[in-house]
Amino acid sequence: MVIFLVMRVVPGEPAAMILGDKASPEAIARVRKALGLDEPLPVQYVRFGSDLVRGNLGNSFITRTPASEEIRSALPATVELSLAAVLLAVVFGVGAGIISATRRYSIFDRASMVGAVLGISMPSFWIGLLLIALFAVRLRWLPVSGRINVTLPFVPVSRFFLVDSLLTGNAVALADTLRHLALPAITLGTASMALIARMTRSSMLEVIQQDYIVMARAKGLRERMVIMRHALKNALIPVATVVGLQTGSLLGGAVLTETIFAWPGIGKLLVDAVVQRDIPVVQGIVMLTALLFVLINLLVDLLYAYLDPRVRYA
Repeated sequence: MVIFLVMRVVPGEPAAMILGDKASPEAIARVRKALGLDEPLPVQYVRFGSDLVRGNLGNSFITRTPASEEIRSALPATVELSLAAVLLAVVFGVGAGIISATRRYSIFDRASMVGAVLGISMPSFWIGLLLIALFAVRLRWLPVSGRINVTLPFVPVSRFFLVDSLLTGNAVALADTLRHLALPAITLGTASMALIARMTRSSMLEVIQQDYIVMARAKGLRERMVIMRHALKNALIPVATVVGLQTGSLLGGAVLTETIFAWPGIGKLLVDAVVQRDIPVVQGIVMLTALLFVLINLLVDLLYAYLDPRVRYA
């Protein structure tokens, strides 16, 4: 209901966007009637709701193709980018948090926490521009836009380029895909990495002071076993919550990153659809993002039962 109403009260006439600035009022009226925009809002909402229940998002106002097809084509790029960003954030964030907690007040601890504050504070678009200026413009190590070099002999099947290149054994396409993925993934995952590092450190510091950790050390267990087997699993419960929230946020919040790097995902598609007032595409992307966010957090709730058996007992 919110996205339906918002898209109809924001300035801009979809029919005028389609026909151009020089379109006559009669032509605009004909297009509005063809798109169903001349009907009362309650009638439009009932039609939108009934189509949504049947899985019909409508046709794009601009391309006249089903909005679901456009979203389906762009979704794999966003999923691939978001999962890469989450993977980087979890590996480096959890690792930095564990080391900081076990070496409290050390140089690494202070440096990593300062880096975490900076990572949370810096806007993603600024990080992206810095990475482009350094690694793409000055050093020329990494490409600045796109998902793969279009000159490569590579035909994707599932639109997940990493998966397709692995399944086909195309090492050249895999390497080029990773090179194109590096800068956007780092840009998108920096803030999440910093947040996960701070949460892991805080949770680990609380857990390693518990009595069962003192008992494990008193029994003569090696420090690595104490940390990795006894402390980390219990410390991961709040971290899992943050990871779930960040994963959902990254899927829907990759707009700036995809725009900066011309990444053909749903974030860039959403920006283009908003500018063009392509209402069915905008509605579909927002609905899909909300659904994915809810499902991801449901999976995190189920993960609690694995991390903490007391959840199952309760």
